[in-house]
Amino acid sequence: MTCAAETIRDLPLAHGSLDRAAHRRREPGLLDALLSDPGTRVLELVGGTVEVVGSDGELSLHQRPPVPADRHRLAVFLGQDEGGPAHVAVVGDPVDEGDPRSWRGLRQVATLLDDRDAGMLATALALTNWHTAHTHCPRCGHPTSPEQAGWVRRCGYDGSEHYPRTDVAVIMSVTDADDRLLLARGAEWPEGRFSVLAGFLEPGESLEAAVAREVREEVGLEVEDVTFLGDQPWPFPTSLMVGFTARAAGSAIELDGDEIAEAFWVTREGLAERIADGRVLVSSRMSISHRLMERWYGQPLPTTGEWRSVRG
Repeated sequence: MTCAAETIRDLPLAHGSLDRAAHRRREPGLLDALLSDPGTRVLELVGGTVEVVGSDGELSLHQRPPVPADRHRLAVFLGQDEGGPAHVAVVGDPVDEGDPRSWRGLRQVATLLDDRDAGMLATALALTNWHTAHTHCPRCGHPTSPEQAGWVRRCGYDGSEHYPRTDVAVIMSVTDADDRLLLARGAEWPEGRFSVLAGFLEPGESLEAAVAREVREEVGLEVEDVTFLGDQPWPFPTSLMVGFTARAAGSAIELDGDEIAEAFWVTREGLAERIADGRVLVSSRMSISHRLMERWYGQPLPTTGEWRSVRG
């Protein structure tokens, strides 16, 4: 595996700047103390959404002082910059219908938040998603409870500690000898939705081996020149997407008949045509899949109704 001379450096969610202050997590009663301090900034999550403020072109996370109810909610210490306030995420109660505040999900706001806020929200979502899915001990089945300011769960029966999970996935833009890009549609995706290939890393497997295996399994192609391009936290629910490019040794596609519904090679002009007339729908620019396609295309992808001719 090699690293590209120019990796993708401006991926959303990948440049959080808040100091996580991990040394504070073991402080006894840290969350109780922070949630009793009016100077603490609380990020409230409701159904995976947060309140944002500002214009659509430039948003920021709304953070409030603690309220008494926060001490009885799932809470996670996010960090604290030197000389600044501590930041805590809490899972709040459902909001009433007609609530005038602007509640949005990460997919809606990732590219409108600055790096600090986007990184903080990605961390909060990943941790709270993990807590929601790991309420019981995998060893004995008894309930677990949060410790270390929300960064550990402990079994109340056998005392075992359990740490936040991150599921690593590889995602790759595969090209052939004619520099065409391989696009595929997952079996459960709607008609027209296409992306580059992706799949989860398996135990005992290197990232490069995972790229080769996933391409072979899903479309029957062997690849070479596997090159790292960048990585991106992806808290849907708790993943890390590691991006690559790879060169296919051939071009004959053999679908696996299970995970992939259709796949095809496309030129740059062919992709522009298909996007323009709606035959291909791509993911938003917040995702690494979009950015991998864009890197191959050579400029921002056209939107529906546009066709920018690109040669080469």
